[in-house]
Formats: sequence, C-alpha cells, structure tokens
Amino acid sequence: MKCLVTGATGFIGRALCRSLAAADIEIVALSEQGLPTTDDLPTRAIDLSRCDVAPELWQGVDAVVHLAGIAHRTATDEQYEQINHQATMRLARNARDAGVGCFVFLSSVKAMGTANGVLERVETDALEPQDNYGRSKWLAEKNLRRELEGSEMSLVILRPALVYGEGVKGNLATMARAVRAGMPRPPCAGGRSMIALPDLVSLIMLLITSPPQGQRTWMVSDGECYSTRRIYDEMRVALGRRPGVAWLPLWGWRLGLWLVDAMRPQSESVSERILGYECYSNKALCEATQWSPAAHSQAVMTALVVAGKPC
Repeated sequence: MKCLVTGATGFIGRALCRSLAAADIEIVALSEQGLPTTDDLPTRAIDLSRCDVAPELWQGVDAVVHLAGIAHRTATDEQYEQINHQATMRLARNARDAGVGCFVFLSSVKAMGTANGVLERVETDALEPQDNYGRSKWLAEKNLRRELEGSEMSLVILRPALVYGEGVKGNLATMARAVRAGMPRPPCAGGRSMIALPDLVSLIMLLITSPPQGQRTWMVSDGECYSTRRIYDEMRVALGRRPGVAWLPLWGWRLGLWLVDAMRPQSESVSERILGYECYSNKALCEATQWSPAAHSQAVMTALVVAGKPC
C-alpha cells in the first residue's frame, strides 16, 4: 500500500508517518520546507497554495491524508482561502484523476461554527462559521462533497476536537507553562472535547486501510468533556505536585480574562477558550467504524508536560 501525506512534518503528520512506516506502508511525504521528519523520513518540498503535486508522485498511491493547512490567528483572509480551501480542492482533484481510492481531509470542529450552549454537539449541529479559519475549512468541506459527488474515490472528512499529546503547541502548551509557573487552580466551569494524538492516528490508519464507501463526515473526540480545572489537575499530577489552590474566585477569573481580551482582541476570546463549552460527540464515528479511543488522558498529559518538555 502507498499513502501520500501532506503536512508530514507537522504535529499530527510526524506521528502518522511513524505509524505508516511501522505498518510497512510506503509513504509519499510532503511538506512546505522539505525538511525531514523527526524520524529522518525525507519529505518533498511543495507549496500546495501555488503548485500541484508532480504527476510522478501519484503513481501507485492508494490513499491521501491531507493534513497541511494554516491555523494562525494572524493569517490573512487570502492565506486561509488559498491554503485551507483552494489548495485542498486542487489536491483532491489531482487525487481523483490519479485514481486514488481514498481521500482523508483533516478539517476542524471550527468548521461547524460557534458552539451555542452547553449541550454536546453532533455532526448536524452546524452553523456557517463567522471566523476566517473556520470558514475556510467549511468551504473546503462543502466544495469537496460537491466536487467528488459520484466519484469512485471515497471522501472522509474528519473534524477533530482539540488534539493533544507530546509536542503539542498552542493553548495547551501555554497552559502547561502557566501550571509550572504556579497558576492558581481554575474554577469548575467550562468544558471542551479533546482527542489524544495516538487515538487520532489510529483512526486515520484504520480509515486508509479499510476505507468506507462514499462520503463521510465525522467529528473526532474521546467522548469526554474536559473542564479547564480537570486539565490543570492532570498537569499537576504529571508534574508530581499536590493539588493547586483555588484562591482566585470565578468573578476574578472572568474579570482578568475580560481584561486580557480587551487588550488583545482575537476572533476567539481567551475567556471562551478557558471558561466556555465546546463538547462534541463521537457516537456517529464509533458506531460506523471499529475505532474507539484507547489513550488515557493522564498518561498522555504526562508525556505532554513532563516527558516531551514541549513548553
């Protein structure tokens, strides 16, 4: 079997390529800079926003896993459109024309629009996103379904919740730094779904080796909803520390986060990321496949906070 992977040097791409190699699956690894992965797997340099994949690289490819994209909050509208939407469409057309059997597109729960309330969302609980990142993923999803309708190539769109594991960056890395620095224990408020990197990789491996027919769109989570306090507590345990002290009341957190948002306005407020609810069901995915999450959050958190020292 042969698999083409875009974004091979990214957080998810490195782990996926490691699993593909362990399964003796031939890999066509693509990255923007052409740097090797952490396991010294060579990658081909390509800017998907400007160039198509060379025809010779498509020979014998059975599956594509499209991980490459841009999620920077400082990116321009044009960058989101060119990289997350237009580049995805060109890659899918090339894959279809090359006779690829399965195309897996890593979208995002942000393609479903803003969460409304505290109920767990399912795939159909979607609104058109208002932020540029979510909209670019939403447009890619919508137009992939339209473009590939009736195609012999199966299409799987995955909307992962917050992916965490050793080497992760972003909000979890920032929180790990804060916990090590003595951040007070957060209030028991808010909640979000997450998915451990090993579980996401195992799902992708299952999908490319036993691809479903037609078009499928699934949210990916471990089925739990994590409060910021729970994440904090598990990070403290991973560091070998006793429970932190919740000396700052909820109103103090709200006031402090409001001040942060006022000073640094962003598409998604810091207050929402810490105290808001973003919980997503994995029921449809688990019922339709043989996959189920296996990673224990405390073990993965230990790798994140202690073993990998990513922060």
